[in-house]
Amino acid sequence: MTQDGAHRRRRRGFGRVMKENRLMARVYNFSAGPAVLPEEVLRQAAAEMLDYDGTGMSVMEMSHRSKPFASIIETAEADLRELLQIPDNYQVLFLQGGATQQFAAVPMNLMQNKKADYIVSGSWSKKAWKEAKLFGEARCVASSEDENFSYVPDVAGLEFDPEADYVYICQNETIYGTTYHTLPEIGDIPLVTDVSSMFLSEPMDVSKYGLIYGGVQKNVGPAGVVIVIVRDDLIREDVLPFTPTIMRYKTQADAGSLSNTPPAYGIYVCGLVFKWLKEQGGLEAIQKRNQEKAALLYDEIDRNPLFVGTATEEDRSLMNICFVMAEGYEELAPEFLEFAKSQGMVGIKGHRLVGGFRASCYNALPKESVEALVACMQEFARKHGK
Repeated sequence: MTQDGAHRRRRRGFGRVMKENRLMARVYNFSAGPAVLPEEVLRQAAAEMLDYDGTGMSVMEMSHRSKPFASIIETAEADLRELLQIPDNYQVLFLQGGATQQFAAVPMNLMQNKKADYIVSGSWSKKAWKEAKLFGEARCVASSEDENFSYVPDVAGLEFDPEADYVYICQNETIYGTTYHTLPEIGDIPLVTDVSSMFLSEPMDVSKYGLIYGGVQKNVGPAGVVIVIVRDDLIREDVLPFTPTIMRYKTQADAGSLSNTPPAYGIYVCGLVFKWLKEQGGLEAIQKRNQEKAALLYDEIDRNPLFVGTATEEDRSLMNICFVMAEGYEELAPEFLEFAKSQGMVGIKGHRLVGGFRASCYNALPKESVEALVACMQEFARKHGK
């Protein structure tokens, strides 16, 4: 067989797969990350896979130094700035390494006095705090570990070291389903926040922070990209002396996030999500939609005798909704997971540190998915006479 003939056979085979995929139903995807993306975005990315904007190639194939990609990353930054109303004295960096790499990058870039204060509200802020202790005096000023991180520490009246280089929080804890509704009062100390699991789910006043970062794989795009929004005065030459060149914010800011080859395709998809968010009406409209979805599920958790929420009511997250079987019904957990799976639910098993169930209701999750989960919980209760 000729090479062209083999190629035609492969294309016909791939076409059959694509046809079958079009016939497949989409699941109710409650995964905590990587997570559901807007279907409109997925369809556009698929349509542009072989030929992006008349270039005759995929974004996956083009040089990050090319004019088409320069337009992609510049437009993505402009749209993100518009969505968050980012002030001009902040830089936007599209980086690799995920949010976990920022556990080290933040102290390496900001800990000039080798002092920082951390509020520990869950596993991710605890890991960040432990990492920071490798670089200086990282102090835990408050923690909710005493009750398995089921609440956010009360930030009112907390005392911070005036010599601290920054105060650190994880604004939404994915594993435990808690979120800050009030920010700590820290005066002139820069506030650093990890927003990975709530990124672009609601409006933010960027000016209240020195640095905002988040891995995009939960609410913004595919895994492999982390976005850092950092105030100009925190982009400095005088970083800790052993900081690798590529992990210096100044290196990336000076190069427009192109000091090394960036996660180009991931940035492209993030850009599509930014445009989708604008088409939905922006972050205020998205927040309202997220509040409606969360209220549906929390109302059912509070009403249904078989289930109980794990986060304190005042600290409940809109994004990650955690619950367990009520006392006396614990043995039904495996059965509920199987029942939910049979109804098309994916990704609702809770993290091993909490157990039970977790429904991540990110921006792209349709309201119909939450309605389906609520109906599933109600049917399960009826099956057990409740």
